[in-house]
Amino acid sequence: MTTSLDPHLALVRPVVPSTTEGCEDCLREGSVWVHLRLCLSCGHVGCCDSSPRRHARGHAAAADHPIMQSFEPGEDWRWCFIHEAMV
Repeated sequence: MTTSLDPHLALVRPVVPSTTEGCEDCLREGSVWVHLRLCLSCGHVGCCDSSPRRHARGHAAAADHPIMQSFEPGEDWRWCFIHEAMV
């Protein structure tokens, strides 16, 4: 279910991706990813929940940045990790 009333949308800022090469944490660790997600609070690029290390979710929890957007070509959906819902 999509909701535009998610209070965490207030945390969304104009961001510049930290990298365009892939998941920044996977690149540093030498691990692999499936799909990429962009933090809409700071620009961190992390891997999705289908990836082995789930760095986007880890970043959302550690940095208290719950809203991310798909960083895949042609996709523009956003997700709130706290509400586990599209926003």
